[in-house]
Amino acid sequence: MSADADRSLGAQRSALARYLAERGVVRSADELEGVQRVGLGQSNLTFVLALAEGRDVVLRRPPPGPLAPSAHDVLREYRVMRGLHGGPVPVPRPLLACEDLTVIGAPFFVMERVAGDALRQDLPPDFTEGSAEARRGFGEEAIDALAALHTLDPGVVGLGDLGRPSGYLSRQLRRWREQLDFARTRSADDLDWVAAWLEETLPAENEEGRLVHGDYKLDNLLFAPSPPARLLAVVDWELATLGDPLADLGWLLAFWREAADPLPELRIIPRLTELPGFSTRAELTARYAERVGHRLPDLAFYIVFALWKMAVLLEGHWARHVRGSAPEFDYAYLETGGPAFWARIRRTAEAG
Repeated sequence: MSADADRSLGAQRSALARYLAERGVVRSADELEGVQRVGLGQSNLTFVLALAEGRDVVLRRPPPGPLAPSAHDVLREYRVMRGLHGGPVPVPRPLLACEDLTVIGAPFFVMERVAGDALRQDLPPDFTEGSAEARRGFGEEAIDALAALHTLDPGVVGLGDLGRPSGYLSRQLRRWREQLDFARTRSADDLDWVAAWLEETLPAENEEGRLVHGDYKLDNLLFAPSPPARLLAVVDWELATLGDPLADLGWLLAFWREAADPLPELRIIPRLTELPGFSTRAELTARYAERVGHRLPDLAFYIVFALWKMAVLLEGHWARHVRGSAPEFDYAYLETGGPAFWARIRRTAEAG
């Protein structure tokens, strides 16, 4: 566990163990046998709590340090998962939420651990040697869950007030332009051009927002480790709100690569879906349209918007690199990779 992780949770292990015992997650405080941070993400922090008899649960808490008022709201994330649990979108079973800062120094929630694999750079071993056709199920399962999320009535699952139902895209565009301005340390003409293009091509939005995940991609989906491909849980709901569901679809498709695609400008872009057997973007789009029961508009805006948001996010990382505030991460590749990625996004927008 890293030093930051140790300060953020390990030092409060005794208080956490007592709290879990008082709430019935464990029979006694002695059953909390270990705490291990997982992942290197810079959003909400995730820890595996090792309990007696080989049982594990997962704890989510905000990162340490001062935070924006609406950022890293783990109690909101817990509420979303509680509303969705038991429905057509698989999520880990939420166990408890705690807003008492005296326990570990921050709000947190605990959920059951799902024994599945997130797909990043490598396939689960059992899918590496087997039939390529078995890999098609990854995309199909991902699309089916996404369509199920977008066809849910938010009010029926107690999430009708999760966000403002209209104006999602315009709010998102404004917020990300502000983030770009905050991160600006160098000229970014292509990003500015794309921002103006997005403003000009902003789709008309339905007044009735649907539930959106906000970061729907393969590494936020947990799959069974052996064929057939089965989606066990969708995780990382901290950006969930009411909005335009096609923003989720665009985010998934924008980074769903095919074997014939040009080499990515950024080394961090996963290339797993280039392997034989994975569905094409067109196949995923057609399946989504079938599952939601209506024809889709042109998706160019949503694809470009997703790529542009990723570029803005990475430019924030580059700014931290330049300012010397991210010594633990290697962002030097963005010196040339970032501008090359921006140029590709502009070409995508110009091609429509």
